[in-house]
Formats: sequence, structure tokens, C-alpha cells
Amino acid sequence: MAPKRKPDSSDASASKKRKAITMEVKLDIIKRSYKGETATDIGRSLGLSRSTVATIIKDKDRILEHVKGSAPMKATVITKQRSGLIIEMERLLVLWLEDQNQRRIPVSLMVIQEKARRLFEALKREKGEGSEREEFVASRGWFMRFKDRANLHNIKVQGEAASGDEKAASEFPKALAEIITEGGYCAQQVFNVDETGLFWKRLPNRTYIAKEEKSAPGHKVCKERLTLLLGGNAAGDYKLKPMLVYQAENPRALKGISKGQLPVIWKSNKKAWVTLAVFEDWFTNHFVPGVEQYCTSKDIPFKVLLILDNAPGHPAHLDDFHPNVKVVYLPPNTTALIQPLDQGVIATFKAYHLRRVIGNALGATEKNKDLTLKDFWKAYNTLDAVKNIADSWDEVKQTSMNGVWKKLCPQFVNDFTGVQESVTTVIKNVVIMSKTMNLEVEEDDVTELLASHGEELSSEDLIQLEKQMIEEEEDVPTPEPKRFTRQGLAGGFALIEKGLSRFEAEDHDTERYTRVARGVMDSLRCYKEILEEKKMVSFQANLQQYFKKVERPATDPVPVPSTSPIPLDSPANLDSAAPVSPAPSAASSQ
Repeated sequence: MAPKRKPDSSDASASKKRKAITMEVKLDIIKRSYKGETATDIGRSLGLSRSTVATIIKDKDRILEHVKGSAPMKATVITKQRSGLIIEMERLLVLWLEDQNQRRIPVSLMVIQEKARRLFEALKREKGEGSEREEFVASRGWFMRFKDRANLHNIKVQGEAASGDEKAASEFPKALAEIITEGGYCAQQVFNVDETGLFWKRLPNRTYIAKEEKSAPGHKVCKERLTLLLGGNAAGDYKLKPMLVYQAENPRALKGISKGQLPVIWKSNKKAWVTLAVFEDWFTNHFVPGVEQYCTSKDIPFKVLLILDNAPGHPAHLDDFHPNVKVVYLPPNTTALIQPLDQGVIATFKAYHLRRVIGNALGATEKNKDLTLKDFWKAYNTLDAVKNIADSWDEVKQTSMNGVWKKLCPQFVNDFTGVQESVTTVIKNVVIMSKTMNLEVEEDDVTELLASHGEELSSEDLIQLEKQMIEEEEDVPTPEPKRFTRQGLAGGFALIEKGLSRFEAEDHDTERYTRVARGVMDSLRCYKEILEEKKMVSFQANLQQYFKKVERPATDPVPVPSTSPIPLDSPANLDSAAPVSPAPSAASSQ
């Protein structure tokens, strides 16, 4: 009898070696089982035993519950469940990290650990009774697991925050000048865009409304923020339409308003950031067509140089999107030093915006003596903000748009006096208007408010921001686009003519009134043409309806006409060659 063959040790060890199964594979198994596949078939296709697959299917409830807790798909075991407070803290921490990343602020491990501890303590205070016993140690092991759970490969974590790179900032303009010379670009063809955050509903801290917001639990007014994308060319004669990114797609204030008719490009995502998808859509559907139309109007070749910083929302491959648009990126850590829009344009715009908001409040309270500043502020909404943003951007002058290129492209800059003086003047205007409303506001308060738009989000800001992400969103259907009606246009012109008549009655200078009236009617010529078109369409429709009534088949009996005469301008008399039947006599009718 032949001796029994001893199993090879290597084969035995290989057969007994455990195979780790990720959560992604486990979910795939559960989905297949729902579709009716047997454990044997699933195991055969995935290289697993039938018993392993059956065990996973049997444990599906626990696996699915674990997945709801945001477990990473590459995990192989179900770890100890974290408390609800820690899960909530980690969500806020991710929000803070992404905000730091959006603002190009690198963070260190120690900074993240400290922020996590502060968020945890802030949540404990907010939850109050029942959460005092929960503890959290922001250990290195916790961070490594948190990093996997949150998929933080995009976040830059380093030893210490990087400062501005002076050397790169001084060398880049020379390299850019060569690119401009080689490409033959003029000042009208070189563009820069940049994102900026805007707390659109925030007043200086010393106003009584701001004080009340801080003292009132759960008050959200001062936390309202959005992101703007602003830009223009080096010549300063073409400012791009602002793009606004808000948390809600359909805020209550825009109900019934078509977003395509807003003076801004409206985009939305829950964090109100310019993401890669948002930027690519803006570039393809707004920037390229707009710049092409501008170049055609100026009779210059459609070739553009777009200068961008290294923000996370700027695609690295954007240079391949359009053959007529060349994209150049600023060196890292040079944005604050040489990016044109960061050299005064954005600061000027924010100062103009604050002045408009304060001006709106002053005008409303002066017009209606019963209206308080608190009432105005409560009613101030996103639509008001959109209008003020558009008007403030229009207010930025060409000289400002051109002058900020001095560090990057001095060859394009004309005589310029600087933008800081303009900001200082606006700040003084804001203080004067604020004191008119009995607000204790000084220049330092306004300066602090303008600087706060770029500040880091506090723990309380993050908690409130997460709550806001769903509060504004409503299930509002897309409204029907606005359309002109003949009655509406005619009513508008009647009001304008009534107003002009009032000016004519009180103005002793006939020449001045005539000039103004002519200018008003010239400006309204486009609406007048629309009204005339609608009148013509209405007349033609009425005419066709009339002929439908008078045209009858030959077999129809001849109707007895009315004894009233037919008007000369009636359609019946338009055809002079048509025979007129004599009226039947009384005898013939018997």
C-alpha cells in the first residue's frame, strides 16, 4: 500500500490564509442577494466560499447599519461605534478643514487636534444636560482613523502654515511678460478671476443688532454667507458678470423669479463654495462666450490669457478646455502678493457693498418712520443681497480694475492714484450714515467688519453653518420665465407719461424738460418696439377671428344683415371689388 502523501506545508498555509473582505465587497454581495442571486453564484463570481457569502448575507442588517455611520469602503471589520457627539464633531471638523483648504490655508496635525477638541466642547455646551459625561481625546490614532473615514487626501496637513513666497512673487511677473509677448496679448485680452467669501447679512459688532445676535441663542442672521467669483481684464474696461454660489438652489426670496434673469450667475451647493464642477460650468458656459462676444465688439482677435491662483476649485487641466483660452497659474503662496484682484478690487467692492446695505437701511427707515432698523434687517433677504452685489460691482471703476495689475503686469497700467484712498472714503461714508441711524459705529468697527469676511470659521460659526445648509432650501418648482404682456407694457408707459407730465408741469425750463423726456423715451425704445409688436399680433389675431366668423360654406343660407350701417374702416369694406347683395324686400321675405 502506498504511503499517504503528506500535504505540502506551503499549500496548507495558503489554503488557511484569511482573505480580508472590504465593506465595498460586502455591500456588493448584499445587493446581489437582493436581486435574487444565490450564495453559490455570488461566491463563484467573487472567488469566495458559499459559506462566507451566506454569513455576510445573514449579517446584512449589522453591516448596513454600520455603513450608515460613514464607514470607509476599504474597512474590513466593524469597529466600535463612536458616540453621536463625536460623529457630529467630525462632520463639523470636515467642514472647517474644507473651508481652510478653500482659503488655501495649510493646517498642521496639532491645529486639527486642537480644533477637534474645541468643536467637541462647543457641542457639549450646546447639547447641555446629558452630554457632560462624554469624553474625547484627540489622539494621533483618532486622527489617522478620522482621516480614513473622511477621505482627507485633498487636505494639506503640514508642520506649519506657509507664508507668502516673496521670491516666487518677484520672479513670476518676468515669466508672465514673456508669455504675453510670445502670445501677442494686449491688455484687453488678459484676465484674472478670484473667489471671495461674503457675509452678506452682517453689521459692525458694536451695532445693537449685532449685539442682540450674539446674545440671542440660535440666532443665525450674522452667519449668512456666500461665495462670489469676480473678475475682469487688465485694461479694466470689461468686468465679468459676478458668479454667486449660495447654499440653497431655491431660497424663499427667489420664489417666482427666474435665476437666468438675475444680475449674477446663480449657482448653489450646500457649502456655498466654488467647486471644480461649478468652475468648469462657469468657464465653458459663461466665461468663454462672454469674452468672445467682448472681443468681437472691440474688433480684436478672440484669444485670451486667463490668470488663476491654485484654489482647490480651479481645474488643473483647464488649459485644454478651449483652444483660444490659455490658462496660467500663479506660483503657490503668491496670491496675496501679486494676484490683481487681491490688490484692492475685492476690498473696494466689499466696502461699496457695505455702504449700499447701510444706505438701503437708512433710506427705508427715513421713508417709513414706523420702520425700525431691526424690522428692515429682518426683511433683508437674498434677493436684496443680489441686487446690492450687482450694483456694488458696477460701482468699481475702470481705473481700479486696471491699477491693480501694477505688480503683475506693470506694462498694462495707466496713470493710477490707488484704491486704498477709495476704501477709506467709503468707510467714512458708512460711519456717517450709521450715526444718522444712532448707531455707535467708528471707522475701526467698519474696517474690522470688512476684514471679517476672510476670517476662520469659529466653532459656533460651524455649528450654525451646518444648520443653515438645509434651512433655506425649499422644494420650489422652477418658475415660469417672465414675459411681457400688452396690458403690462401699456400700463408701464402710462405711468411713465404721467410722471413726465408731472415734471413738465413744475419745470419752468422747457428745454431741460424736453431733453429729459426725449432721453427717457429713447431709453425705453426697446420696450416700445415690443409693445408695437404685441399690438400688431393682437390686431392680426382679431382680424383672422373676424374672417372666420363671416366665412361660411356656399350651402349656408344667406343671413339677414343688420340694418345698422357698416363702418368705413370695417374689414367688410376692405375689398371694394366684392359684390354687395341688396337687402331683401318685405314681400320677398314673406
